[in-house]
Amino acid sequence: WIAKQAGFSDRGIARLVGTEEQRIRLMRTQNNILPVVKQIDTLAAEFPAKTNYLYTTFNGTENDLDFPGGGVIVLGCGAYRIGSSCEFDWCAVSCVRTLNKLGIKSIVINHNPETVSTDFDESDRLYFEELSLES
Repeated sequence: WIAKQAGFSDRGIARLVGTEEQRIRLMRTQNNILPVVKQIDTLAAEFPAKTNYLYTTFNGTENDLDFPGGGVIVLGCGAYRIGSSCEFDWCAVSCVRTLNKLGIKSIVINHNPETVSTDFDESDRLYFEELSLES
């Protein structure tokens, strides 16, 4: 638990103790060591934040939001690279807008906050997370 709160990944813990990442993940989940979802406070606590900017952390005890389930995960474009990121961002935004028109909840995972897909009003939930087995 302390290693997760200190920011160690399952892979990092596995390397330190000489085992497989999957084994650490299994042990962690069996012991109910799970991340919680927190909202990013975009208003510096002056007013209650109602945006869907989200992140996961092991340094909390409860989720900031309720999760009724369902929806489609859309992968954001990530880091800008000449000739790729704008197209991927356009694809992510187009996908989210189509899902919204069809009445399907959209969940975007993107670690790059400087893209259209990371506008808080584009998707139903937006996670600023790296893409890894844990996210």
